[in-house]
Formats: sequence, structure tokens, C-alpha cells
Amino acid sequence: MSEPVGYAKSTYAALKVMIVDDDGGTRRLIRRMLNQIGIETVIECADGLRGVQEVLRTKPDAVFCDIHMEPVNGNEFLRMLRDAKIGWVKRLPIVFLTSDNQQESVVTAVENQVDGYLVKPVSMVVLKARVDAIVAKMRAEEELKNAKL
Repeated sequence: MSEPVGYAKSTYAALKVMIVDDDGGTRRLIRRMLNQIGIETVIECADGLRGVQEVLRTKPDAVFCDIHMEPVNGNEFLRMLRDAKIGWVKRLPIVFLTSDNQQESVVTAVENQVDGYLVKPVSMVVLKARVDAIVAKMRAEEELKNAKL
């Protein structure tokens, strides 16, 4: 898979991505796909509560999260992060990666300010496109920040 023009190979290697999903097989599959893209640091969590703790501990650049988990589901996880008093936590890119494509679930996710919604099974092309969108957004924010200095 070729990288978009202007993307340095190290861009992917420098990313730290978290996967929050109660299914170990799904976590392993997504981890392998992220590794194939070039992302070396992938953190895995089996539920939203542990995910919140790991976000605060590991400070990932993005999170791919399932919706249906116990004891804390994806929407609760998303709300906790969006309600955080810490700025970077509030702005952390969260992408739902779920088999739930019901309109109500999508609407709820959008209302809670999800950054993306991918329906399983997700392809490498779709996953990489979402990662590229996150990287582009990060670069734009960094450029804006540097312009203000």
C-alpha cells in the first residue's frame, strides 16, 4: 500500500494507537492491520473502563473503539473522554469500529462527537484512510498552533 504524497514513513511509526474492544480476535486483527500500515505502538484494552484508564496513562494519538462492551460501552467511553476537563483528552480522535450499523447507534455516536464510524469487517484500505484523516487533522492542528506562535 503506498503512502500519500508528503507522508513520511516515520509518521505512522510515530503514532500511538489504542484499540478498545472486548473481542480479543478483533483486537489482534486490527493490531496486525495497524502494524502493516506502519504503526508500531498499539495499546489494547478489553473494555471502556480500562480504556479510559489507559488513555490517561499512555496518551495515545487515536483510539479505535467497539460500541458494545461491558461494564463500560463505547458510547459511555466516548462521553467520559469528551466530558474530561483535560484538553487533549477531550480532543483525542475516537473512531468507532463496530458491527453495529443501526441508524440510532450512528446518530448517538455523532451526537457524542465521535471522529469516525467504521463498520466491521473493516478493510485495510478503509482503516488506513481513517488513520490518514487523523494524521491530516493532527498536522492541521499543529500548523495552526505554530502559526499562532
